[in-house]
Amino acid sequence: MVSPVFRGASKRDCRMPSPLIDLKRLRVFPLAERQSLTRVEEILVDPDAPPGAVSAEVLAATRACAEAVRDARRKKAGVMLIYGAHLLRNGAALLLARMMERGWVTHLATNGAGTIHDWEYAWLGRSTESVRDGVATGKFGTWDETGRNIHLALLAGGIREEGYGRALGRLIWEDGVDLPEPDALQQSIRDHPAHPLTPRAGGPPRRHARACAQGRPPCGGTSLEARLHLAQAFRHGVPASVHPGIGYDIIANHPMFNGGRHRPGGRDRFPCFRRPRSSSSTTAWSCRSARPSWDRKVFEKSLSCVNNLRLQEGRPIVAGHRLFVVDLQDGGSWDWSRGEPPKTNPAYYLRFCKSFARMGGALTYVQSDNVRFLHHVYQQLAAGE
Repeated sequence: MVSPVFRGASKRDCRMPSPLIDLKRLRVFPLAERQSLTRVEEILVDPDAPPGAVSAEVLAATRACAEAVRDARRKKAGVMLIYGAHLLRNGAALLLARMMERGWVTHLATNGAGTIHDWEYAWLGRSTESVRDGVATGKFGTWDETGRNIHLALLAGGIREEGYGRALGRLIWEDGVDLPEPDALQQSIRDHPAHPLTPRAGGPPRRHARACAQGRPPCGGTSLEARLHLAQAFRHGVPASVHPGIGYDIIANHPMFNGGRHRPGGRDRFPCFRRPRSSSSTTAWSCRSARPSWDRKVFEKSLSCVNNLRLQEGRPIVAGHRLFVVDLQDGGSWDWSRGEPPKTNPAYYLRFCKSFARMGGALTYVQSDNVRFLHHVYQQLAAGE
């Protein structure tokens, strides 16, 4: 039977219009040659230093957030921090590490760029590049050590059945990874072809096999505040959920790139998906949004899955949770604690607020610098100990 989709179409119509780009032909460059725009020693915020000034309204919101975190931890509920790469580029890594160490943050969720900056700061002490200059010269994202070592972490994580965040945190904390012998790895793939992490367990391309075997970054957990926040998440057993996009992050500009190694769900890829019982009905959520689509979309789908599982078990859906969304953009002059505005109000189309307003919890929207907000929350929590 001819599929109705292709009925009347010629073979010529179904051919690819042009050949695919061969990523294996990409020329990559040493990361040390890149003109990086940020240096870790210049951006890191000292948690014990006085935080930057904020308005009275923002200060009140930080106090409310700190109290919500205290209440959640008293009730043994989770506190998730959702953030993008700018939080790291603005120097918040030590704040995150300290808050995980003290148990004030129990889950992390970020995008691929957040992990890339963290790895580059840990390995080289520098990160961030000029997109305009890099694209024009064909060098944007084509940095060998970044792509190679993150892929190496994902390969090893696939073998260990670990998600992106834990796998990369382990590589940094343990100063490298151990891979099995090729024959043993191939046998494992043959024995478990349907395993969701099998695509990530595939070995590196032949031309990079030797480089990967020697690719043990000089990181370790002994300096630069124990190599920043992903290593500390691994050290303290805090789930670090990473949500990369295919072709979205610079590590796609590398001959080792394989989309199948990025998307399969590891054990800690979606903490809300994989650990529904870790989030009680009194969970306090501390969220940071830079208005990308990934954070709100991941949150709403994961919360729906959690409620689905809870209802199957005869348990009530998640309720009583608090959400704090912090962004530099104004909230459309709408009081988001009232819920979402009507469609006639322009603020209705601020999806980064509206999606969170639909999640059933009490939402507080704060227009503020993200690091200053987090710094104030940290110090108020520390003062209350």
